[in-house]
Amino acid sequence: MHNRVNIIVEIMILLIMQCFEGTKERIKKMFDQIELSVSYYDTAWVAMVPSPTSPHNPYFPGCVNWLLDNQLSDGSWGPSHRDPLLTKDTISSTLACILALRRWGVGEEQMKKGLQFIESHFASVSDENQHTPVGFDIIFSGMIEYAKDLNLNLPLRSTDIDALFRKRDLELRSCHRENSKGREAYLAYVSEGIGKCQDWGKVMKYQRQNGSLFNSPSTTAAALAHLQNAGCLYYLHALLEKFGNAVPTVHPFHLYPRLCMVETIESLGIGQHFRKEITSVLDETYRCWLQGEEEIFLDPATCALAFRILRVSGYDVSSEPLTGFAEEHFFNSLGGYLKDLDAALELFRASQMIIHPDEQVLKKQNSWTSHFLKQELSSSSMCAYKQKEYIIQKVNDILEFPHYASLERLLHRRNIVNYTVDDIRMLKTSYCSSSIGNKDFIRLAVEDFNACQSIYREELKQLERWVQEKRLDKLKFARQKLAYCYFSAAATIFSPELSDARISWAKNGVLTTVVDDFFDVGGSEDELLNLIQLVEKHDIDDSICCSEEVEILFSALSSTISEIGENAIAWQGRNLTTHVTEIWLDLLRSMWQEAQWLKNKSVPTVDEYMTNGYVSFALGPIILPALYFVGPCLSEVVVKSPEYNLLFKLVSTCGRLLNDIQTFKRESEEGKLNAVSLRIIHGTNAVTEDVNQEMKGLIHDRRRELLRLVLQENGSIVPRACKELFWKMSKVLHLFYMKDDGFTSHEMINVVNAVIHDPISLDEH
Repeated sequence: MHNRVNIIVEIMILLIMQCFEGTKERIKKMFDQIELSVSYYDTAWVAMVPSPTSPHNPYFPGCVNWLLDNQLSDGSWGPSHRDPLLTKDTISSTLACILALRRWGVGEEQMKKGLQFIESHFASVSDENQHTPVGFDIIFSGMIEYAKDLNLNLPLRSTDIDALFRKRDLELRSCHRENSKGREAYLAYVSEGIGKCQDWGKVMKYQRQNGSLFNSPSTTAAALAHLQNAGCLYYLHALLEKFGNAVPTVHPFHLYPRLCMVETIESLGIGQHFRKEITSVLDETYRCWLQGEEEIFLDPATCALAFRILRVSGYDVSSEPLTGFAEEHFFNSLGGYLKDLDAALELFRASQMIIHPDEQVLKKQNSWTSHFLKQELSSSSMCAYKQKEYIIQKVNDILEFPHYASLERLLHRRNIVNYTVDDIRMLKTSYCSSSIGNKDFIRLAVEDFNACQSIYREELKQLERWVQEKRLDKLKFARQKLAYCYFSAAATIFSPELSDARISWAKNGVLTTVVDDFFDVGGSEDELLNLIQLVEKHDIDDSICCSEEVEILFSALSSTISEIGENAIAWQGRNLTTHVTEIWLDLLRSMWQEAQWLKNKSVPTVDEYMTNGYVSFALGPIILPALYFVGPCLSEVVVKSPEYNLLFKLVSTCGRLLNDIQTFKRESEEGKLNAVSLRIIHGTNAVTEDVNQEMKGLIHDRRRELLRLVLQENGSIVPRACKELFWKMSKVLHLFYMKDDGFTSHEMINVVNAVIHDPISLDEH
């Protein structure tokens, strides 16, 4: 039966791969070329720069001609298919384009049509529901004043203009009252709106190595028009050489969108299709990290995203560069002044990647960013983020679901459902990139998710037949937890080709649950001893079972151990039945020890209990055999190494402590001892809540050490794919025990269905 199911799964995988090829090829090409939308606004400001030798002529006439050729039929300048809530943004861009044409005395007809558009849509300027460009009140008023200087009559009522000036003056007064470096950076960023009143000397302290101000073409062009700075000129020349006569609103914009693309693809569950391309992006990012490039280290979102992805991917990166975005530095920056949720969210996510005890910068960063994000979500200022529903949803999810308790397939589903194709972002004008919001991403993700579900359902049917064939459903004392056991496998070991790993994980999960119940409530002392002796002999033909329950259990154990050991030949080149048997014997003997303590009313020390308890928690048969089916070759040297054993001990200790905290009350009523009660008995602290806090601290430390081992490359001999299985199990445990004794909770039914049974519709996101 197992071979027949494997053949079915292999055929399904082949069909899936063939269906995806076209979409995958289109996405692969995107790694080579990052597309960023044209900024009509910024192009207009570049077009306004005068020639130093002939001030009555444009320095960049190609930009002027581009504006003449790219007006829309309604008289505006901007994207042809715009969101109605971006009308204010379009009015700003349109006025900038009109000013550029007026500056050089060309395009009379285009200016006339543009002014008509502004007049007919001017109500949007005061519409609070409109998405507002950064610095709009200052910049738009500044452009109106510049129009007066150019003797351009705007079709606006004086009362409307006065209202705009009042809003501008109110914001400027507010800025001047707030004496901070963040305010200074903001006023420098919107310099084109301040114009002749700006202190351009102060502005130039924000000039970067590439010659730009804030990587903003419009700010840089305004500075060049006033100062004729060589660095600004170099930047704009390089910009036009790369993009032609129309520029984006931010440049360089190279590493961040590529990292966003990697993050998006991984978060949607389709990263396995693009390993070569992703590795190329990460290698390039790591080179830039080591070279200290400004594109990373002057931008908090890029720096935090690069740090997190590189660290998770095994690159050796220090958290020290994030010191530059500590709380006091962040709020003294442009992003901090603007309360940039994207940047704060990335800094928060980076802060979760603590793997060393001395990473104080990440601990502090975690504290202030979590506080800031919660504060922003609950404050009235969130109305400023109406155009950022995608980021608000991400903030909610990340705060609600800690990274150490998020199972990949649940996370993938959540990300797919919440994915936004039209991911419009806003600086001084709106912009978008196909690398950040793309229909092919979501199409492939939905198809892949649903196709994998068909494989999961086939595997679950196989497992249901196995439970019946092995008569495990006849054991009245045993909990029937097949769906949960298989869910934990499918939600973490989700790649279609890892069917053997999922089946091994799930079968052993079912068996450990049944055996645990047998030792707890189902079996007598003679039956428990009989079962251990039978597994030690591992000879089903020469076995005498003292009861039907023992016979059912031993038959299921023996056949499953043999099946897994033989299946490993195809993956490891050797039969591993002996090792799988040893894993099971370690578990059975530890359970026997606990049964003896209970029978004799013995009170072990905390150390004695934990030395036995991390094994009796029963993760050994679930994780360790599955390691042989995830790809890499596992030699006996690796399996017997201290690293391998420490990985197992850390995850098992986390599980034991999580379980004991949640089951303390119930087990105390049953007369059973666990880590909580033993700490109360042997310790000076008799308050349960204090003991719980102490144990949660131990869990935190063990979890951090586990993550460090998983991510560590230097000196590691356990393959990364195998190490990740320990971390995946840790996440399963933290999810199951997040609220209560999760393994007995009916609330898990919904997440089981989400991963295995309920398909996603393309319309759903």
